Amino acid sequence: MSVARSSLLMASGTILSRILGFVRAVILAAAIGVTTDAADAFGVANQLPNNVYAIIVGGLLNAVLVPQIVKARSNSDGGKGYVDRLLTLIITVFFAVTLITTLAAPLLVSIYTNGWTDQQLALATAFAYWCLPQLFFYGLYSILGEVLNARSTFGPFMWAPVLNNLVSMAGLVAFVVIFGADPTGSRAVEDWTSSQIALLAGSATAGVAAQALILFVAWKKVDLKLSFNFKWRGFGLRPALKAASWSLGMVVVTQIGGLVQTIVASGAVSARDTNPAVASVAAAAIAWLIFMVPHSVGTVSIATVYFTKMANHVQDGKIHLLKADLAAGLRTISVISVFSTVALIVLAYPISRIFVGELPATIALGNVLIALMFGLVPFSFVYMMQRAFYALEDTRTPFGFTLVQITIHVAGSLTMAVTVPAEWLVVGLSALTSVTILIQAVIAYVLLSRRIGKLSEHKIAVSSIQFVTAGVVAALGGWATLQALGGISAQSFVVQTVLSSVLSCLIAGFVMLAIYVVTLRFLKVPEIETAVAGIKGILRR
Repeated sequence: MSVARSSLLMASGTILSRILGFVRAVILAAAIGVTTDAADAFGVANQLPNNVYAIIVGGLLNAVLVPQIVKARSNSDGGKGYVDRLLTLIITVFFAVTLITTLAAPLLVSIYTNGWTDQQLALATAFAYWCLPQLFFYGLYSILGEVLNARSTFGPFMWAPVLNNLVSMAGLVAFVVIFGADPTGSRAVEDWTSSQIALLAGSATAGVAAQALILFVAWKKVDLKLSFNFKWRGFGLRPALKAASWSLGMVVVTQIGGLVQTIVASGAVSARDTNPAVASVAAAAIAWLIFMVPHSVGTVSIATVYFTKMANHVQDGKIHLLKADLAAGLRTISVISVFSTVALIVLAYPISRIFVGELPATIALGNVLIALMFGLVPFSFVYMMQRAFYALEDTRTPFGFTLVQITIHVAGSLTMAVTVPAEWLVVGLSALTSVTILIQAVIAYVLLSRRIGKLSEHKIAVSSIQFVTAGVVAALGGWATLQALGGISAQSFVVQTVLSSVLSCLIAGFVMLAIYVVTLRFLKVPEIETAVAGIKGILRR
């Protein structure tokens, strides 16, 4: 199967998962709100396992598994002995860390918050006890999925989150039916019962567990079997652990940056005494969810396929093919990310209205999203270039350029904490994220060019200019469409109801997509034809 077809097949699962994720976020917003104390408490608790997981998965999985498994397949047993030992080690680490972090829930909640009342801290801690076991299942999902990816079986890894969303949505619907919706936060944090906490947070954890366990079915279909093997000495795990050390350091500094940002953002709740619609932790999480949709659908799907190919090229000593694949991946990612950036900026307010019920909160969330979306293209480029370094088994360099980005981000976050008004704090943090990611992307490109040679012959810059040109034209068409529908005001069709906002997004989004595709075809951009050919191939299959 071609890269385009493989990527689109994976993306189809991600698209469905993200659509369901949107529906899930909307139901969650109806259940507990977005700019409410309960939403922030659940937001912090549900993010904790993701934060700890990111440290482990970045250090022991993403930069290690695929290159090491590809290399181990040349062993006489096809790499089974190596894989069994490596996965046994990683599962053991995840189990131990999950146990420790769950016991440390009160400490973790206190670290990630600032200026919260005792009642809100207690609610967040109760949520955390239910949410932190997700850590083990996130790890299990990643290791099972990465082994499938290393064998070029990409679909299950991208489709499993669909089950996660379905299970967690069922729990949210049950919560709303049994306990009622509370989008404005009328239910005080001290009034939450153990049954409400268990249903809301427990269903979220059940979804993650289902996402991981379903991959055992995919393993069985490709004749894979996990056999625990604790004989770790003398079996070549040292190179994997050495590679993991730098990647672990990279993700640790990333989490330090995330920790500082969360603490600063959580301080914005102090402004709710005078303005209840102030964006804080929950609003930042919703904006990040929207931001990650095009990244997950486009960039991750494309980069996952190219990562395995690049790792094979390195093993064969064909660096020129790695460069060609890297350039092709960057161009394809760019065509998706540029359109997503302009579309989500133009549609920021009607999209935000889907999650919140009043115009002030819509504007607050929309401003956060706009500031964040400017960082999508460089964020996606960094992701792809990191995979090129990982294919080269170089985790030290990504640590270096990530350290620069996080250092600037932490300094900027701390400065904003004392200089930016609370109601604009999360918007400022999002803008800061976009700027620092751009700096990171420039540094990563320079360092990668020094390692493998410049990519100028692959016309990445020329293609990017074409994409941006088409994106600007599409944005103008989308803005004009929203104005024709009434613009952004309290009684306008665009943000009047959830349904009208959805319809406005569909109408303006279709107009922008049509203009974008027509403009790119006029500019004779080959990536559009490749995407169309890939879609046709999947439909034929």
